Amino acid sequence: MGGALDVSRRGVIGGGAAAVAAAGIGGDEAEGQTPEPAVLMPVSMTVNGRPVSLRIDPRTSLLDALREHLKLTGSKKGCDHGQCGACTVLVGGRRINSCLSLAVMHEGDEVTTIEGLGTPEKLHPMQAAFVKHDAYQCGYCTPGQICSAVGVLREIAAGVPSHVAGDLDDRPRVSVDEMRERMSGNICRCGAYSNIIDAMTEVSRA
Repeated sequence: MGGALDVSRRGVIGGGAAAVAAAGIGGDEAEGQTPEPAVLMPVSMTVNGRPVSLRIDPRTSLLDALREHLKLTGSKKGCDHGQCGACTVLVGGRRINSCLSLAVMHEGDEVTTIEGLGTPEKLHPMQAAFVKHDAYQCGYCTPGQICSAVGVLREIAAGVPSHVAGDLDDRPRVSVDEMRERMSGNICRCGAYSNIIDAMTEVSRA
């Protein structure tokens, strides 16, 4: 009796697996034809001062284009939903979450990633300030934090009247509260926020 039940059970499972496999075969594949390739679109932009041209799936995010196609892995994929800021890059000098932007939307744009801000031999002032003030721990969010910090100071500087922009003594100080508010989209799970603000404060006064 038990043997008959075992055989029956195996038969049911095997038949079910075969049915699932058959159902998974598409029309073209069932006829022995290969599916049509994805439509690729051309996009040209300037990345870290270098012109690049790609042919990519139009659904490719700017972050994936940078990481997977151009091998610029400094920009990190964190939440992939625009909530953590780890993927922040500068486009035309303005910071954006590259995971939320399609690469094909940036035809002709100038994109700067963490790799384009400075080099180990010649750090960007913000990179040097992050090192000086220990504004990182695990370092995963650091590229996005630095790009965002550079963008924030540019945003604030853009609001300074031109007649005082050249005089450091007359230029209004950037408040800690304003920097914190503008940087709120960049999450540091290690909690290095106070050090990040210290680094930004030093650069803003330099």
